Amino acid sequence: MASDRPILAIIGGTGTLGSGLAKRWAAAGYEIVIGSRSAAKAEAAARMLAARPGAPAPRGATNADAAKAGAVIVLAVPWTSHAQILDEIKAQVAGKIVVDTTVPLVPPKVARVQLPPETSAALAAQKRLGQAARVVAAFHNVAAHKLQADAPIDCDVLIFGDDPKDRAVVATLAEAADLRGVHAGPLANAVAAEALTSVLIGINRNYKIDGAGVRITGIG
Repeated sequence: MASDRPILAIIGGTGTLGSGLAKRWAAAGYEIVIGSRSAAKAEAAARMLAARPGAPAPRGATNADAAKAGAVIVLAVPWTSHAQILDEIKAQVAGKIVVDTTVPLVPPKVARVQLPPETSAALAAQKRLGQAARVVAAFHNVAAHKLQADAPIDCDVLIFGDDPKDRAVVATLAEAADLRGVHAGPLANAVAAEALTSVLIGINRNYKIDGAGVRITGIG
């Protein structure tokens, strides 16, 4: 495995989105640590991942221990758990990139845009973690079940963050998952992708399609 690939801690890595991303990154040669409230559940999920030959075997841990081990933290948790899990990992993520995939879906009307007081989950995460962590928002509009499949995904990843260098790190991760990362501006812009997720859910229902995504045209 290339020495410049950061260790990835997938918080919520037992869920469909988190495990799908973990599967693709493990296959690309990244060292993966699955985080869960239950270390046993995380370890079981890690055993399901196939690492690329020569790469370390994926492993599982509690959320806090996974966040401590990871150089880049990927948060793939439901909105209902978002604040609590951020508090669990806050002490472990100072100085690190935290990639927040969270969309503030409020059942049962998940096809209706319902944004938090901070205007987005990403800004809520940055506020809760403080400026010591560098929050980047991405992977909102990728159908989780498509990440699980061994097939290309016709979808771009909109990446939001206040530091272009941090966005570039996440763009590299998107490419490693066989997706195209698109720089989409500062963290404040993440509201657009979070809201768009509810729109896509509605489109899926109305047109009876299997996971509508986003493709940005005109980029070479």
